[in-house]
Order: sequence, then C-alpha cells, then structure tokens
Amino acid sequence: MMLHHSPALVVVKDPEGRILLANRRYEALPVQPPEVARAQRESDQFALQAGDSIEVEETFVQADGTRRTYLSVKFPMFHDGLEPYATCAISTDITERKRIEIELRGRLAELGALNRRLEEAQNQLLQSEKMASIGQLAAGVAHELNNPISFVYSNYGSLKSYVEDLFAMLDAWDGALACPDAVRCPTVATVERLKAERDLSFLRTDIGELMDESREGLERVRKIVQDLKDFSHVADTEFHWADLHRGLDSTLNIVHNELKYKARVVKEYGDLPEIYCVPSQLNQVFMNMLVNAAHAIVDNGVITVRTGRGADCVWVEIADTGRGIAPEHLKRIFDPFFTTKPVGEGTGLGLSLSYSIVKKHGGRIDVCSEPGAGSTFRVTLPIDPKPEAEQAG
Repeated sequence: MMLHHSPALVVVKDPEGRILLANRRYEALPVQPPEVARAQRESDQFALQAGDSIEVEETFVQADGTRRTYLSVKFPMFHDGLEPYATCAISTDITERKRIEIELRGRLAELGALNRRLEEAQNQLLQSEKMASIGQLAAGVAHELNNPISFVYSNYGSLKSYVEDLFAMLDAWDGALACPDAVRCPTVATVERLKAERDLSFLRTDIGELMDESREGLERVRKIVQDLKDFSHVADTEFHWADLHRGLDSTLNIVHNELKYKARVVKEYGDLPEIYCVPSQLNQVFMNMLVNAAHAIVDNGVITVRTGRGADCVWVEIADTGRGIAPEHLKRIFDPFFTTKPVGEGTGLGLSLSYSIVKKHGGRIDVCSEPGAGSTFRVTLPIDPKPEAEQAG
C-alpha cells in the first residue's frame, strides 16, 4: 500500500481513540507519554466536533526518546454523510523547519537590534553634524545677534536719559502744585523753561521710535534663538505635517550672515501644501546645500531658492552661480567623508547625511552642475510618504 511508503504519520482512530488503521511509520512509534496522548485525543475530538479539517502542531516521542514536532492535518470520516465514525490524522515532521524558524526569529531579532543601534548611531551622527554646522556658523550667528542687541543697548542709554528729563519735569510740576498761589507763577515758569530745554515734543516722538526699534531688535534676537532651537532639536525625530517654506525661511535666517557677504538670495516660492516629514532633518538638508552654495561662490553671486509641486510630490531647488562641480567629483559628492574643501572647513558628511535623510523621506536628490556655471540641487519629496516612513521605522 502507498500508505506505508508515505513519509508522514498516518492514523485513523474511532471516537474513543482506538486505532482503526495506521501506516508503518506510525506503528513504529512507542507508546506516547500520558500528556502527549491526552493532547492528541483532545485535537481528535475537536476535529470531530468541528466536522471539518483542522491543522494543529503536535509532539511525538520517537523510539530513541527524542521529541519531534509534527504538523497534523485532522479531519472526520463519515458513513454515508451521516455521523462521523473516525478521525484521520496525517502528520508531517516539521522539527527541522521549526528549528530554522526559531533561528530565523533569533536572527531577525538580532537584525532588529542592530538596525536600532544603527539608527541611534545615525541620529547621533546627524546631531553631531548639526552641532558642527552651527559651530561653523557660530561667529556669523553671534554677529547677527550682536547687531540688534547693540542698538537695543544704545537705545536703552538714550531712554534712560529721556526718563531722567521727564522725572525732572515731573518734580518741577510737583513743586508748582505744592506752592501757594502767590509764588506758583515763578515755579510754573521754571516748568516751562524745563520743557523747552528738554524739548518735550522731541521726547514724545523719539521715545516711541526708540521703543519700536528696541522691540524690533528683540524680535530679531528671539527669532534667531528660536530658529537655532528648532534646528538643533534632538527629540524631533517623528514624522508630522509641516510647512517647507517655514523651514526654508528659518534656515535662511540662521545662515544669513554666512550668505550676505557672498551672495544675494532670491526666493521663488511656489504654492506648496504641507508635507509629512521630520522638519528639523529637512532643515539640516537645506542648511548643508545653502552653505555649500555660499562656499562655491568666489566673490559675489546669486543663490536662488525655488519651490514647486507635482501631482503627489513637492520639490525644492537651491541653485548658485558659483564654481560648479568637476565631472569626476560629481558622482562622489554623496559619499561619506568626501569633500573638496580645505582641511578644517568641512567634515565631508553634509551631503551624505542629506542623501540619507531625503531617502528616509522617500525622496531623491538630483544635481545639475557645470564647472564655471554653478550648480543646482533639487530635492524631490513625496507629500505623504507614510508607508515608506513606517517601513523605515
């Protein structure tokens, strides 16, 4: 019978668990331990009650005492479609498959842990590059902060003098009000003289202007500090909906001092929707490209920031009128640690990390450059890369 040549265990049992038919492989098994036999009877009964086939993993003790795992397909057998009279079980040895599955799960767990460590390392590298970028721009940022602080401080000195003049006139008025009518007129004359000497009408105008200028300067300082805080935010690693134009303006504000002596910045913004992204990471990409554009310009040039959208994506272009990139360097610009800058002026990680960030967002970076004619970097990003982002996570 073919039944006896089957590599599987085949057995037919009645509802009481008595063996009606079995192949040689099943007959070669020793008597099963009580707990194993009990589990097998329970699954037999379940198949009978279900009236349909079931699959169950079972353990069988072998003649040598080892235990192996089998996948059993059990189904009831019927007399003329009436009540079931027996259960047929066909059991295939899956011990090796289970061992491989356990090994694979272990390896997958190891890979998952390795990926988490790599992601942590990349985040640390990204944060280090952020800090390095801010460090390189520190002098310029300090200058940007110093300008408004300086005129606020200057205005404070003038305001202090004006307040002293106003207090002097108030003291004179208090003296005039405290005097009897007979001597008040000379005191009033003193007040009028002070008004003329201190130029009260000028004070009224200039104090308002000083306050407005000081407020403007403090707002400038607050904006730079907020942009720096947003840019260097360590915890911002979650995707959410954000306005790219806001990120570009914030980044331009941070690198303003780096750009203003080298290039005129032209903004040609299109109509962009919010996109699902990690804004601080994209700001890092924009900063790297803007600073590179400034370094590529020898004297004075133009940096153009353009934005636009497609059907399901947006793009940001940063173009410069600088030296351009040599053809032999163009294919290496995204390699880690590759840089054409002098030692100490670049880590060689800026564009490599930018490429990694954009890829994580499901986007791409295209470069067009010609020596002597400048370069254009275009970052294309999906509006909603959630499926890719979830897989990456």
